[in-house]
This record gives sequence, structure tokens and C-alpha cells, in this order.
Amino acid sequence: MKKVFVSFLILAAVSCKKNPEKFVNDISDSTQKDQASSPASKEKVLKKEESLKKNNEAVIQLLHDKNYRRLAGYIHPEKGVRFSMYAYVNPEEDKVFSASDFLKYLPAKTLFTWGAMDGSGDLYRATLNRYLSDWVYAKDFTAAQVSLDEFQGKGNSLNNLKQVYPKADFTENFIKGSAGNSEMDWKCLRLVFEEFQGKYYLVGIINDQWTI
Repeated sequence: MKKVFVSFLILAAVSCKKNPEKFVNDISDSTQKDQASSPASKEKVLKKEESLKKNNEAVIQLLHDKNYRRLAGYIHPEKGVRFSMYAYVNPEEDKVFSASDFLKYLPAKTLFTWGAMDGSGDLYRATLNRYLSDWVYAKDFTAAQVSLDEFQGKGNSLNNLKQVYPKADFTENFIKGSAGNSEMDWKCLRLVFEEFQGKYYLVGIINDQWTI
């Protein structure tokens, strides 16, 4: 009986390692530490946190399923959504789509220039559909660890998310790099949300990875 119990404990420990907590932090942590915060403000932060988590999981699943038409429903009604190939957001050159334009170009063969490839400097040109499948969702981010308003992936490229989106919240879906590559082959997908009429909508989709 003792051996069975010990085996159960070992199995439980292994299972925990294989299934880490998906969300690695909470935006409510700082609020909970602030004793001066009112119950109403704490509740507001918790609701916001829950909304961001649900939106993140929904968007990631839609990207995984290539259900891009439904994804359009998460695009900000007034600001649209901006796509950034790397951590540095370039408001002057990054592509921005309204929900209607997003739906318009999904089936189109129109080629867009999304940015320059790290290392070679070659321009990356692709249709909207191909960019979503080949670049935005280059990894299975359903298996990623998620942080709220906190960066996990830290490379050597300039990360100006908070400067470009000072009033927004973001989630980061992070996939750790492999030991064989000194963990430098990590990738992450950041989803930037802003509130509009009581709901959170996508204003930015940012990819990041180690750059030269």
C-alpha cells in the first residue's frame, strides 16, 4: 500500500510538470497588495483580468483553427488592428485593417509588404491569409504560457509596445526556446486590447522572437 501511495505522488508530480499553469501572472496582483484599494476597484480589476484572459484564449483558438472570419469580430470597431512582424511597432509602416477590410482581403490574392526579415533585410510579402497562418501563428500558441501586461520574451530588438499603446492592456503567449539552441529560438505572440463601449477589442497583434 505504501509503494502504491509513493507511486501516486510521483505520478502527480510528473503530471504537474507536464501541465504548467497557463497564466503565469495576474494583473490583479498589485491591486491585491494595495490595502487602500476599495472592494469595488478590486472587483473591477478582476473582471478586466477575466475578460482579457477569455479574449486571449478565444483569439488564439481562432488563429489555431484558421477561423479568421470570426476573428474579425474581435477587431476594434474604430481603430482597427495593427500587425507588427517583430517587437518594434512601427505606426508609420505596419499594416492596419478595419474589420471590414480584414474580411475583404481574407480571400484576396493581394500581396502586402509586412516588413523586413531580420538578418537578410528582405521584404516579407504575403497575402493576409498567408501572413496569418505562416507568420502570426508560426507556432502552436495554444500550448504557450500566458502573461498579462508583462513580458516573458526578451530579445535584443526594441520593444516599444507600452509607448505606442500607453492606455492598452496586452497578453503575451510565450513558447520557451529549446535547450539545444540555448533557448534562443523562443517565440511569442502579443495581443493588444483596448476597451470600447464596455468590451475589449484587438488593436494590435505583435510577433516577437530573438533577432540578430
